[in-house]
Amino acid sequence: MKVTRLAIPDVLLIEPNVFGDDRGFFFESFNEARFADVTGKAVHFVQDNHSRSVRGALRGLHYQIRQPQGKLVRVVAGEVFDVAVDMRKRSPTFGRWVSAVLSAENKRQMWIPEGFAHGFLVTSDAAEFLYKTTDYWAPEHERCIAWNDPAVGINWPLDGAPVLSDKDRGGVSLAKAEAFA
Repeated sequence: MKVTRLAIPDVLLIEPNVFGDDRGFFFESFNEARFADVTGKAVHFVQDNHSRSVRGALRGLHYQIRQPQGKLVRVVAGEVFDVAVDMRKRSPTFGRWVSAVLSAENKRQMWIPEGFAHGFLVTSDAAEFLYKTTDYWAPEHERCIAWNDPAVGINWPLDGAPVLSDKDRGGVSLAKAEAFA
């Protein structure tokens, strides 16, 4: 497995070793011991989520202010532009973002630790997105940053307006958002 620290070093891009032949391919998508070696953290995942979205769907930027979730994310069909925004007030990278293209073809994963908002834009006709979380979904603690907040300045690869949920249309600016201490 190849692990790359992104511009915000706590966010990791993980590329598995893929073994392929005439039958197809095989790869190990998660190994607790290896993950601990590369992150320096012993994580325990408690929930797996699976979403399907159409081209142009933008989900995010979500985080939980209490019961924060670390997320290991990947795409099993299609392609997304995946984004993490640092919401840790005392971090030197507070309010900055990093991104990676995740697809079924490249089999990349991104580790987004607790303290980050997360979102993605579907850039293929549709995409199926999987993520493992370190804590349970707690809607009462969920927060949403505006996907287009100029203070964050994410350069989304959009062709026209994104497809948004009501919750995502109501995202707040970074200046008004609750942040982690």
